[in-house]
Amino acid sequence: MKRIIAIANQKGGVGKTTTCVNLAAALAMSHKRVLVIDLDPQGNATMGCGVDKYSLQHSAYELLVGKARVTDVIVSTEFGFDLIPSNADLTAAEVELMSKLARERCLLKALQSVQDNYDYILIDCPPSLNLLTLNAFVAADGVIIPMQCEYYALEGLSALVETINDVRSSVNPSLKIEGLLRTMFDSRNNLGNDVSDQLLKHFGDQVYRTVIPRNVRLAEAPSHGRPVIHYDKTSRGALAYLALAGEMVRKEVCVSGVMG
Repeated sequence: MKRIIAIANQKGGVGKTTTCVNLAAALAMSHKRVLVIDLDPQGNATMGCGVDKYSLQHSAYELLVGKARVTDVIVSTEFGFDLIPSNADLTAAEVELMSKLARERCLLKALQSVQDNYDYILIDCPPSLNLLTLNAFVAADGVIIPMQCEYYALEGLSALVETINDVRSSVNPSLKIEGLLRTMFDSRNNLGNDVSDQLLKHFGDQVYRTVIPRNVRLAEAPSHGRPVIHYDKTSRGALAYLALAGEMVRKEVCVSGVMG
């Protein structure tokens, strides 16, 4: 059962890219066919997958503006999953897309010829609700929202949920919140525990049971261009993302079983 999942939060530094790269690696270890799409001009997911963003032949920019085919843009990583890389060129895509008809559907159209080749397509969104994020939401079946359990987290969440609802009602009726993921979590922090309790109270089963801990090895891995599972597979961060992948796969099996 193919799933296209946007990983989004308009707040920066909450673990979007970390989640995208490490979840992809964990799913690949579970023998799933995975494609990561770096839709952030910062190109952090690209670098975190061990691909040099400064020496790309093609990137997400060419794909979105129609200057390259999706098969020209996809690169294989050494970690068992594929990648559509990006770099600062992607900033120009927003400007160029403004003049296009159906500009919010460019990613959806670009993926049509390859989406059945993958079990999961994970899209790393930029930290803003812009045209790139809108393209991700129109192409996606669901949205994973990584969030730190801190004071302003719930405030920003309401705007994101509103945007998801707007996209669902206007252009993509199948879009749903895939799950809320608590990241950089420290159980010794009282505020963190309070915010976590509020999330569970308001969103219930939409909050993943898996919690991503604050973990040094997880923070170090991107500087080595490796997912944490391939950097230190015994670390708490690696084990957490393996658990998240397992939780997602089990949820898919349950859903497809009910639908069947």
